[in-house]
Amino acid sequence: MNYSFNIKKILLLIIILFQSSCSKQDSIDGELITVELEELNIDFPTMKINTNGREIVDEPKVMADLSVIENNNQSNFKIGIEIRGSSSQSFPKKSYGFETKNSSYTQDKDYSIGGFPSEEDWILYGPYTDKSLIRNKLVFDLSNSIGFKASNTKFYNLFINDRNNGLYILMEKIKRDVNRVNISPFDQNSDEGGFIVKIDKPTGEGASCNTCYNESFSFRSNYDTKGSISDESEIYFIYHYPKPIEINENQKKYIISTINNFETILAEDNFDFSENPNYLNFIDIDSFVDFFIINELTKNIDGYRLSTFLHKDSSGKLKMGPIWDFNLAFGNANYCQGNKATGWGYKFNSICSGDVWQVPFWWDRLMESEYFKNKLKNRWVELRQVKLSNITINNLIDSHVKYLSNNDVINENFINWPIIGKWIWPNSFIGNTHDEEITYLKQWIDRRLNWLDQHMGFL
Repeated sequence: MNYSFNIKKILLLIIILFQSSCSKQDSIDGELITVELEELNIDFPTMKINTNGREIVDEPKVMADLSVIENNNQSNFKIGIEIRGSSSQSFPKKSYGFETKNSSYTQDKDYSIGGFPSEEDWILYGPYTDKSLIRNKLVFDLSNSIGFKASNTKFYNLFINDRNNGLYILMEKIKRDVNRVNISPFDQNSDEGGFIVKIDKPTGEGASCNTCYNESFSFRSNYDTKGSISDESEIYFIYHYPKPIEINENQKKYIISTINNFETILAEDNFDFSENPNYLNFIDIDSFVDFFIINELTKNIDGYRLSTFLHKDSSGKLKMGPIWDFNLAFGNANYCQGNKATGWGYKFNSICSGDVWQVPFWWDRLMESEYFKNKLKNRWVELRQVKLSNITINNLIDSHVKYLSNNDVINENFINWPIIGKWIWPNSFIGNTHDEEITYLKQWIDRRLNWLDQHMGFL
């Protein structure tokens, strides 16, 4: 790839490389290199976080100062920040969640960051195992382009206490908001209202293990992965809105009954009766179709079974989304055939029957429905014309890579995190350069699109 350096930057990078090579610590787990922002002199959106000597931990949030520098302007914020994620917490490069605060740190306060609508809750995702650096942003951009709402995202260089953490992606945290998940608030005095739940590991506030089930923040499906009644289902729904600490028992009963009614209809023998399936009374079919397409396009190894959000407005139907967490998608996982560009992603259970986290039976049932399959086929054929064409996706990849490389961001990220050419869990491909990582990504997507055209387009 062609990087343009000025003399000052070349000298600086030589110094950084020399410092890195002299480190006593292993390069993958090595300490971040201290570089003053002014020394880099790059025209690229940048965030600087100063914790005033405090260590950022999983929880609680620590109070810090945030400066956002872009377009020759600097905006300053008070924030509370913590490490976030599940398996990603084991990576040296952490991801973070933060809330914007008032001047005294005593209350959350909405602000616009990155040109996005004002809010208080934000995510700084640090791509690590994804050495293309762009998988999450690519999928979110594609989802928004087809009208399936996803969080807005934006690239930033991140400095914490003057240490260069490399490339990060600012993301809107999923929450109830007119500009995020636009559902009506759940009235504390009512049994009904809008809600958001997430299919995920039953962990949460107060949980100390990945498999601890706690009814205060989650509930089980009434059905196993084959659609049979079960008191010990492996499918868990986590209360996302209202928050577990705020939800009351009546609201829980309403949410549980909504999910249970939908699943009960799908489990019936005549769920696909006539040309007007019974399940259409419960779900927004278009959202289920688009969710399926995004997850199958990417063959997201976590798709359908983890980080899977659903929401419902007070008077509406159950909808899939917003989408979340695609760092292991596009062939970036070496287990459960995640590297293969062929095969259905929703068939995960038959491929990895021993995995603890399984896909709900819904998708097997829906794929027995001629109505659903026809909707899916027609939508796929429509999207393949332009919005999900090979050319469109490749051009979007090229656009992101060009933007990052023109600003030397890719090179600087891998100077700070020297993992190119090394296996990082759960990579299925190890490129010796970032170019090779991008080539693999493009070729995998081309193979995937070809397979889906042969199968999704002829359901």
